[in-house]
Amino acid sequence: MAELDDIIHQPLRLKIMAALNALPAATGLEFSRLKKLTGATDGNLGAHIETLAKAGYVQVDKAFVGKKPQTMVTATAAGRGAFARHVATLQEIIAGKQS
Repeated sequence: MAELDDIIHQPLRLKIMAALNALPAATGLEFSRLKKLTGATDGNLGAHIETLAKAGYVQVDKAFVGKKPQTMVTATAAGRGAFARHVATLQEIIAGKQS
């Protein structure tokens, strides 16, 4: 059985990756939308996004829309693959407990 991904397994990072993986590839979510979806504070969400970015699981793009800063977070191909493996491992665990 494969190992759970320690980076993704943390609850807030799992929520972030689940939200991003529900979108079509190359589609991201704005920071404030992720904040609403996860219920995280700005600082906590930012720290977890940084952890995911350092692992290569998400790409963070910062821009200005008008005069307002906007941070867009998108799952990378590596991040999507890691999330799929993580979910498959969870499914293996669940299937094994039902046998």
